[in-house]
Amino acid sequence: MLLPQSRFYESHGLRLHYVDWGNQSAPPLLLVHGGRDHCRSWDAIARSLQPHFHVIAPDLRGHGDSDWTHGGSYALTEYVYDLTQLVRAIAAPQVTLIGHSMGGMVSLIFSGSFPELVSKLVVLDGVTMLPDAPKPPVHERIGKWVGQLDKLHDRTPRRYATLEDAAAQMMRHNKRLSRDLALHLATHGARQNADGTYSWKFDPYQRASAPHRLWPDDHVALWSRIACPTLLLNAGESFLAGAKAAGLERYFQQARIATIAGAGHWLQHDKPEEVLGEIRHFLGLESID
Repeated sequence: MLLPQSRFYESHGLRLHYVDWGNQSAPPLLLVHGGRDHCRSWDAIARSLQPHFHVIAPDLRGHGDSDWTHGGSYALTEYVYDLTQLVRAIAAPQVTLIGHSMGGMVSLIFSGSFPELVSKLVVLDGVTMLPDAPKPPVHERIGKWVGQLDKLHDRTPRRYATLEDAAAQMMRHNKRLSRDLALHLATHGARQNADGTYSWKFDPYQRASAPHRLWPDDHVALWSRIACPTLLLNAGESFLAGAKAAGLERYFQQARIATIAGAGHWLQHDKPEEVLGEIRHFLGLESID
């Protein structure tokens, strides 16, 4: 079975991890995971696309085997900065981006900020800010953020006796998740503590909502700058409002929206063949292999 190689690069003083699936002579393709996830969540998609692309999957800061920040700073724009450093590290003149959830938002912001660097963009259930979303008053945003940080400071990380127990927790959270996939995700998403128990690798502070975040007009402005073909692939049973919003494609130069029926937010895990089929069609691979 094809396995990736671990690599590291530096960004903002952090040592950040990514996996490299090889095929370096092919066009680069980056797989950007969502919040509380990790790079090995993409394995099935990475293996399918590796014959055609140089596939790279980063662990975002505070996730997987990447460093946590000092002070728990995890604004979307900071992830975007890290992505720019990764593109520089691999010396890629252009990349194809596939992002899920928060990683989809990071990919959208990157693509709108640096449209010349992105050749194609796929966003899996990742429109988390709608154009008409209200903007709370600044004092409410700061108060919410302070409250979240206070709670996280006092929070004790959950511990699991075994990786199987951690996988079982994932299956309770996503009823569609198979046991084998849950165990794979837990194996790469948890680390062993000194007492032999396991805890998740992600930094709990990444749950806090930065008060200086981008707002609807910022996102719409960035979407309008995305020059490459774009696929917004939504989940039919997602909890995100963006997945149910009609007409989002009008904010893009050349976007298409598709929906995977019967899939929840983690659509690449719930309906892997359907998601891969849509991605391969979009990338022009449906008649290749």
